[in-house]
Amino acid sequence: MTELIEKLYTSGDLTDSEFKILVESDKDSELLAEYADKVRRKYYGRKVFLRGLIEISSYCRNDCFYCGIRRSNRNAERYRLSREEILLCCENGYNLGFRTFVMQGGEDLYFTDDFMCSLISEVKRKYSDCAVTLSLGERSYESYRKMKEAGADRYLLRHETASPELYGKLHPSEMSIANRKECLFNLHELGYQVGAGFMVGVPFQTTEDIIRDLRFLQELRPHMIGIGPFVPHHNTPFADKKSGTLGLTLRLLGILRLMFPKVLLPATTALGTISPDGRERGLKTGCNVLMPNLSPVNVRKKYDLYDNKICTGEESAECVVCLQRRIESAGFEISCERGDIVL
Repeated sequence: MTELIEKLYTSGDLTDSEFKILVESDKDSELLAEYADKVRRKYYGRKVFLRGLIEISSYCRNDCFYCGIRRSNRNAERYRLSREEILLCCENGYNLGFRTFVMQGGEDLYFTDDFMCSLISEVKRKYSDCAVTLSLGERSYESYRKMKEAGADRYLLRHETASPELYGKLHPSEMSIANRKECLFNLHELGYQVGAGFMVGVPFQTTEDIIRDLRFLQELRPHMIGIGPFVPHHNTPFADKKSGTLGLTLRLLGILRLMFPKVLLPATTALGTISPDGRERGLKTGCNVLMPNLSPVNVRKKYDLYDNKICTGEESAECVVCLQRRIESAGFEISCERGDIVL
């Protein structure tokens, strides 16, 4: 196993059969984390970039089988933030020192191109030293183009799985991985800093599926990669399924850091949900991004993607001192700069 980790560290790639061995093993995890940490420190030092997350809507037109805000969940508490509420979140975040705002939500048709372009332009006018990141799902090429011209810098669109067969088991028939991939390549073509990623331990996933994800990411060459463990939600068809494991998620984070040395790699909320020190362990395994919550406190529990999602306390943007303490205890330091990818 040591030889495979060292090969990946030096070359950034393995054969499919070698990836299978490395993914399925629980040996030499400390060595993998050590190499991943060494690589991230080479390009980013001890910096952990903070992104202010604004969850703008829990309405969604999609019906993904794993998601708590799927349109079929009649028990979901729906909300959408107004323009004024979103701008207030940005103001609060700016005053707290954040220089990236991430506007994330379900695929809510209320947020038209006109609405979003006007909002993005206003945010960029007020906070010209900040990056605007969007995570609003699949939209048309023209929609992406308009929002880019309005000033959007980045777009996060997790592909969830690159396997058409697995994708079909996780989504209704009207959704397709082909369209998902087309959106990601469109975003790349338009000049966005692009984020993709997949779920770890989702029902029906095989090691071969994970390897397809790694190969797709090599093809896409994203600027950001967001992976996290699958966590079930009680009001979905996958309510009785097991969560993805911390061990496999950390192993894949280490692999991704060695494959993509300069990528921006978040330690996700889901990682912190399945383990109290999950995000700290993610930072020690190559991650360099955290996304504290800037959303209004009264809606945080309503953005209910999966059960037990942490939504108050030290992961909130207001508790920067608490967050700083945890990051420093893990051996890193907060950076509130835009945190663009190292070129």
